[in-house]
Amino acid sequence: MSMASTPSQSVDRGVVIGRSLREASSWGLRLLIITATVFTVLWLLAQAWVAVFPLIMALLVTTVLWPPTRFLRRHGWPSGLAAATSLVVALALLVGVLATIAPSVVDQSAQVASRAGEGIVELQKFIAGPPLNLDSSQVSDYADRARSALQDRGSSIAAGVFTGVAALGSFVVTLFVVLVLTFFFLKDGTRFLPAMQGLTGRYAGQHLVEVCSRVWSTVSGFIRTQALVGVIDAVLIGGGLLFLGVPLAFALAVLTFFAAFVPVVGAFVAGGFAVLVALVSNGLVTAAFVVLLVLVVQQLEGNVLLPVLQSKTVDLHPAVVLVAIVAGSTWFGVPGAFLAVPVAASVIVALRYYSEQVDLLAGSLTAAETQPTTSEGKVVARREEAHGHVLRERIKADAGGDSATGPGADRPMPAGTGDAHEDAAPTSPTGKRSRWRSLARRWL
Repeated sequence: MSMASTPSQSVDRGVVIGRSLREASSWGLRLLIITATVFTVLWLLAQAWVAVFPLIMALLVTTVLWPPTRFLRRHGWPSGLAAATSLVVALALLVGVLATIAPSVVDQSAQVASRAGEGIVELQKFIAGPPLNLDSSQVSDYADRARSALQDRGSSIAAGVFTGVAALGSFVVTLFVVLVLTFFFLKDGTRFLPAMQGLTGRYAGQHLVEVCSRVWSTVSGFIRTQALVGVIDAVLIGGGLLFLGVPLAFALAVLTFFAAFVPVVGAFVAGGFAVLVALVSNGLVTAAFVVLLVLVVQQLEGNVLLPVLQSKTVDLHPAVVLVAIVAGSTWFGVPGAFLAVPVAASVIVALRYYSEQVDLLAGSLTAAETQPTTSEGKVVARREEAHGHVLRERIKADAGGDSATGPGADRPMPAGTGDAHEDAAPTSPTGKRSRWRSLARRWL
């Protein structure tokens, strides 16, 4: 028996189209508001970047130095002494590494420079031979043009030197601010969240404590994991460069370690420098072996180290990582590329927390199934689960009294009625307020 609807059971197409357009415009308005808010926040960050960057860097350094500081505090050290000791020891290690690199760089730079001159001669011979077949006069002409261009840009280069001096001064000031902030974060960091909870109120403060704790755990895990991956990469690549007799092997190994904190992009940059030094100093064959070494190490990192070490810290797809690095470097330069992944991971953690709260309210998740990291998180989960029962009953009651969203929405309306029930003017102030609330719910 055919179940086709009769004309008396059908609905006018305009009603269906109107409802779909209202829904689309409602979501479009929300997305526009969210997009405008995000761009406003990014613009404000760019305007206050001089103050924001030291703050973020201090937080990242604090994630690295907090475990030894916590260890000292648990063994009876005063908080200020424990923070100062961790900071001084870390600075001493960093200065020691740089002091160890400097002599090898100075000693081997002359060798690299001489090999670079020989490489230029070899390059000229290659250009003069097939398949380019450029004669020496053409090569000299191109060299003279390049020299003239450099001379013409002499003033710009001189200005760039002064700019570099100013940048060095700014770096020193930023480093000092980062060290001071790191000391205070290590010393008094445990007091910040309770103080913020007092400012925001208990209800919002409990959410804030749980979100910040999850972000802290994720970012600190990411930094420690990348540090471990960087050490392994540096040892393997540095050892391979030493075996191949490539100069500046130790310096390149240290560069590889720091480049590991910029996933995906940093590995290619550090590997490119190693290949370039090998090509200039040892020739094409050694450079080919260095390319093979870098590829093997990167495959080991991407397929073994990162999946095993980061599976419980940062769950980000490589495409998300790459987009975050590109966006960060475009908006905030090299510091933005370095901070892109921790910031993206923090945003993802906050979104996942919001999704968890929505699931608790919707009833698709129970408090027992959540994994809070703080006692406040446990309280929030139980409270949101209880609120979910009340909210769902209220939604059902509102839906039952609203023909647009209630059970009647699933039943076909008589033909020709259209949206007359929505457009009819209410006869009482109570009905008027109810109509405006219904419209607000439908549009927003």
